[in-house]
Amino acid sequence: MVSYDKVCIFCDNYSLSVVSLHIAIPTLLRNVFRALKICFVNLHSQVVEVSTSKTGKHGHAKCHFVGIDIFNNKKLEDIVPSSHNCDVPHVNRTDYQLIDISNDGFVSLLTESGDTKDDLKLPTDENLLKQITAGFEEGKELVMTVMSAMGDEQICALKDIGPK
Repeated sequence: MVSYDKVCIFCDNYSLSVVSLHIAIPTLLRNVFRALKICFVNLHSQVVEVSTSKTGKHGHAKCHFVGIDIFNNKKLEDIVPSSHNCDVPHVNRTDYQLIDISNDGFVSLLTESGDTKDDLKLPTDENLLKQITAGFEEGKELVMTVMSAMGDEQICALKDIGPK
């Protein structure tokens, strides 16, 4: 079974139609390994440590997960039965050229098709924010790497491709 976020609308013939696919594939927790990106504690995170206990008197082995949120780098921990499922999100990385930074903290980005993308805020990471604003003020041509997973997007990296 595949879970979707913002998926279906009703058409004239009363059938369901897929609008946007923000796919997360369910998997058993006992099959999760390091470096895999999963959804636990309702956040998208990359697993950095996994340990599994033996089956106890209640019949379930427990998995202890330590992960780092892929959007804000916060450390997360959770202990869950290994027979349960978790979602493995489809994570995309896309490069866009920076056009402008507005006063309210939003960026205007140029897509590969030539359209503009104006719905992303500047990142909360202070180091990346300083690099972006300094490079833009100096007139450099900057390329932003945007990471997206299950409907959430954030600027995660910056490339300087030279002066304009």
